[in-house]
Amino acid sequence: MKYFHNKHRKPLPLVPDINIVLHDDEDLIAQKQSETFWILVWRKFKRHNIALIGATVAILFYLFTVIFADFIAPYGLEQSHRIYKSAPPQIVRIIDNDGNWHLRPFVYGYKRELDEVTFQRVYKPDYEVKMPLRFFVSGEPYRLLGFIPTSIRLFGVDGENMVFIFGSDRLGRCLFSRIIYGGRISLTIGLIGVVLSMTIGAITGTISGFYGGHIDNIIQRIIELLRSFPTLPLWMALGAAIPDAWPPLMVFLMISVVLSLIGWGGVSRIVRGMVLSLRERDFTMAAKGIGASDKRIILRHLLPNTASFLVVEATLAIPGMIIGETALSFLGLGLRPPITSWGVLLEEARQVRVLAEQPWLLLPAIFVILFVLAVNFAGDGLRDAADPYTK
Repeated sequence: MKYFHNKHRKPLPLVPDINIVLHDDEDLIAQKQSETFWILVWRKFKRHNIALIGATVAILFYLFTVIFADFIAPYGLEQSHRIYKSAPPQIVRIIDNDGNWHLRPFVYGYKRELDEVTFQRVYKPDYEVKMPLRFFVSGEPYRLLGFIPTSIRLFGVDGENMVFIFGSDRLGRCLFSRIIYGGRISLTIGLIGVVLSMTIGAITGTISGFYGGHIDNIIQRIIELLRSFPTLPLWMALGAAIPDAWPPLMVFLMISVVLSLIGWGGVSRIVRGMVLSLRERDFTMAAKGIGASDKRIILRHLLPNTASFLVVEATLAIPGMIIGETALSFLGLGLRPPITSWGVLLEEARQVRVLAEQPWLLLPAIFVILFVLAVNFAGDGLRDAADPYTK
């Protein structure tokens, strides 16, 4: 091996140490091989800032409305305050009407007056009554997570005073509390509907693509028949078929089934196309060659290779399910009181007179929009991350 000779420096080799280079390459290869597909997906998803924000917002929606709704809501779902019917929202302030700052947020009380033109009762802020907001206050008893008895609420006011940060409805019920409780139903229906539609679509698509022939033709003709109906009239027909005498829980489950029966066709067709390609791959042919059963090939080789698509599709389908439930309930064909969902709340505000006099009843629509946008952003990022080997 030749060296550079210099009077003031030590001799250096012209060729680097091959053993060191090979050792580094082996470590890099071993590190890449140890990373699973889902680790690569998560690493790429984290670089998508908007998708990460959307996923965080969607998770917070589920935490606040599905799991901790009783704690977040200041009042019970049906807790009514008759003297505050159709009260407007109270603005949370830290600066009072005189320009003074307060460390603790507060709201002004209501002052009821009679409108001399319409002869209706109207509410105006009573600047003489300041009600500071308290956190972790005692309220109506409930069971946290379904089994922990408690009465602690996130916020409230002292004494017999009431706080309606989103106003109240025609029966004097807190709209903010009803939106939180309504989110529990709407988001749960979306989740259940997506799970059912993904399950039906994955099973039928895999069977159709794997076996082909008459089974494939029958399944595809059923999908074409379902997709030939306009979506909204089909929703209305299936929603109207639910008897009024059924209990609320049964109606809740049937709405989930109705939404899933409509949404599985697209998933089934895409899974079928993937399976048509996968069944000709070397690993599938090798499994057939060693005598593996059809059930083992489907469960161990075909379905796992469609998992990334199903996860992405489920994320993008949840908003559609929630909008479907909202549309059915808004038309009076979905969930009905005493069940409360975002669609039911919007159904109560569909009259023009109500919108003119109580525009705050449209606030549930903002929550629907925010959640749908958050899940769509997360779904777009997950769709890009599902192919981690591309830049």
